[in-house]
Amino acid sequence: MWVNELAVMISRYLLVFYRKYFKPFKIFQLHSNANSVKFSPDGAKIILSSQDKTIKILDVGPGEEIRILKGHTDCVNDAKFSPDGKMIVSCSNDKTIILWDAKTCTKINECKGHTDIITSVQFSLDGKKILSGSYDGTFRIWNVNTGEEIAILKEESGRIINLQISFDGQQVVSTSNGQRIEIWDFKTGEKLHKLGWKYRYKKKARFSPDGLFVVSCSEEKVISIWKVISEEQVKILKGHSDTINDVQFFPDGKNIISCSEDNTIRLWDIELGLEVQKLEEYSGGVTGIDVSPNGDMIVSSSDAETIRLWKRM
Repeated sequence: MWVNELAVMISRYLLVFYRKYFKPFKIFQLHSNANSVKFSPDGAKIILSSQDKTIKILDVGPGEEIRILKGHTDCVNDAKFSPDGKMIVSCSNDKTIILWDAKTCTKINECKGHTDIITSVQFSLDGKKILSGSYDGTFRIWNVNTGEEIAILKEESGRIINLQISFDGQQVVSTSNGQRIEIWDFKTGEKLHKLGWKYRYKKKARFSPDGLFVVSCSEEKVISIWKVISEEQVKILKGHSDTINDVQFFPDGKNIISCSEDNTIRLWDIELGLEVQKLEEYSGGVTGIDVSPNGDMIVSSSDAETIRLWKRM
């Protein structure tokens, strides 16, 4: 037993000694809590969806608020840039999706059809379609140019909590209150894989950059890594002391970052299965995280009405 513990201590020491770690870089003080926070494709801007019905764009460099987008009539749950950075898509409790011009911050289109809260939204890889998920138990695909609904996919497990399109644009991973993770073919809508019943209520699930694995987090304070093809749980990471709100892979696919109601952000080495850094600058639960495209910055949102930037030093 003590031999294993000693090996873990040595591994952590070597990781700390040889790696560059993240340190606080900037703090943005808000007047409302953010539900999601994401980098732009070039990593120069941050977009956040807010409980005050707005979308805010922040500049990473000078640390200034650039624009506020107003158009939703209720809490905004998700907002993301298009792959080319020229458009923004957002979704809300008001059951609508709004497409925005990222430069002028004006409304281009509005998509209506969902009958309940829309929780998650994302552009397709080519930027021509939008995928959305809702508490009404459906995924919907929309035409970016016209705002028209192209397809509806019904989720048998209940409310859609979160979705993500794989990095090659071929598959979709989703979580629902039906306590499982499902993977879909984006073009055909066919269900390809079902992952996990062991831990209840999966909060988020994300693909690895190569699409071979999925990482998920849950209310059970556990991070799971799944092999997509075999549907096998290949690794469990424990360390958080409260609900884990978000988790995702770094661009190199070798590390994972997570955030929790325990007021911490944690970095994990996948191969070793070890926590390699804990960021503790928050006075409230950390609600969302994202990693910059080059992997050198982290952005996080919290219950304390702040957005924090962390930089690799």
